[in-house]
Amino acid sequence: MKIDTLGVQAFIAIAEAGSFNGAAEAIHITQTGLTRRLQNLEALLGVRLVERTTRSVALTPIGRDFLPRARRLLADLATALTEIRETGKALRGDVSIACVPTAGVQYLPRIIQRYAALYPNNRIKILDHASLRVAEAVLRREAEFGITLVGTHDPELVGVPLLKDRFVLVCRDDHTLAGRKKLAWKELEPHPLIFSGLESGNRQLLDLALAGQNLSLNSFYEVQRSSTAVGLVAEGVGVAVVPQLAMQKGAYPRLRVIPLAGPVVSRTLVLLSRKGAYLTPAAQALYDLIRGTGLPRKDS
Repeated sequence: MKIDTLGVQAFIAIAEAGSFNGAAEAIHITQTGLTRRLQNLEALLGVRLVERTTRSVALTPIGRDFLPRARRLLADLATALTEIRETGKALRGDVSIACVPTAGVQYLPRIIQRYAALYPNNRIKILDHASLRVAEAVLRREAEFGITLVGTHDPELVGVPLLKDRFVLVCRDDHTLAGRKKLAWKELEPHPLIFSGLESGNRQLLDLALAGQNLSLNSFYEVQRSSTAVGLVAEGVGVAVVPQLAMQKGAYPRLRVIPLAGPVVSRTLVLLSRKGAYLTPAAQALYDLIRGTGLPRKDS
C-alpha cells in the first residue's frame, strides 16, 4: 500500500482546524483540493475518517483513533527528511572502499588522517583485495569506489590515474646486495627471489614488462601479498621484488630498499568507480580527497 502523505496532511489539518475552510487556509490549498485529498485517503483506506454536515465537521471513531498515529507518521517523516538533508550538508555518513593491499600501507593512511580531521564522525570500511576483486567489489556495489592497478576493466567502470609505484628489491642489511644503490634485473639472476604469485596483478604486470629481456630470474618463493614477501625478507628467508608502496616507513629497520632498473618497471594505481554512479556526500568527499593527491591531469 502506498503512503498518501498529502491525504494524511489534509486529514490532520481538518481535525485541528475543525473546518474545511480553516484547514485549506492552514496548508495553503483550495477547499476543493483539500476535499479531494481527504477523499483519496478515505478511498485508499476504505473507511470514513471525517463526518461533514452543513453546520459542522467531526471525526468518526476510526478518525479519532487514527489522528495521533497520523501525527506521528508526519512527524517521523519530517524528522527523517531533516536528518537526510543535514547529513548531506555536513557530509556525514559511512564509506566503503576497496583497494589493493599495498595502497593501504603508506598511501591511504595519510589521506584517511586528513579525512578524519575534516569529518571525525564518518566511518570508513576498507576492503583490501587483489586487483581483480577490487573491480568486482566496485561493480557489485560492495564498495562505492576502489583503488587498483591500471588495466582492462568492465566497461561499466572508469578509472582515474592516481600515482606510479616503482618495483624495487627488498633485502636485509646483512645480505650481499644491501650496499647497492641501484640494481639491474640481470643482477638478480643468481639470487633466490620471493616473487608475486601467478594470480597476482603485480606478477602479470612484471611478466609483461620483462618479456623479451632475456632474463632467467629464480622465483624460488611465491606469495600473493607483498606484505608477506616483506615479512619473509625481514626474517632472513631471501630477497623480494615488491612495489615500493609495500614498504612501511620505519616498520622494518633492518630492511634495505634498492631501485631496480634496466628496465625501470612501475605500475599505475587508478581510482575506480562505476560510470555515472552517485556517491553519497561522505564518499564523494573522500573520493575528491584521494583524487586530489593523484597524478596531474593532462589539461592542467
